[in-house]
Amino acid sequence: MKKYRVTLTDEERRELHQLLSKGKAAARKLTHARILLKADESEGQPGWRDEAIHAALEVSISTIERVRERFVTEGLPAALDPKAPRRDYQRRLDGAQEAHLVALVCGQPPEERSRWTLKLLAEKMVELDYVEAVSSETVRQVLKKMNLSLG
Repeated sequence: MKKYRVTLTDEERRELHQLLSKGKAAARKLTHARILLKADESEGQPGWRDEAIHAALEVSISTIERVRERFVTEGLPAALDPKAPRRDYQRRLDGAQEAHLVALVCGQPPEERSRWTLKLLAEKMVELDYVEAVSSETVRQVLKKMNLSLG
């Protein structure tokens, strides 16, 4: 027995059919709309089993289960659109450290080099004790965010 039963209102069904008829949405969104329409157990609707939906739409059973659950617990928009990541990324460099990095980029490279490299900048930030440790990828991302290049 299914834990989450999809029963669409006429308005929701109409919205899903309209979305599919336009075909101007992300493939994932259109697939989720098809899943909901096939899984609809309202009176006079198909009410397909997950295995039948899996065979017809070529999506995994777990995807079908997740779409059902999100529709029942969070509503139609949540079932159609991607879930926002729940992770909160911590900044590797604060404003002062980013300012030191920009000052380094704008300054002269080491005497033996003609220009700065990402690795050199990361090493110099640690050497000057601006940060405990920083990767060249973090340096690249900060420079990209500020529209700075090493060229």
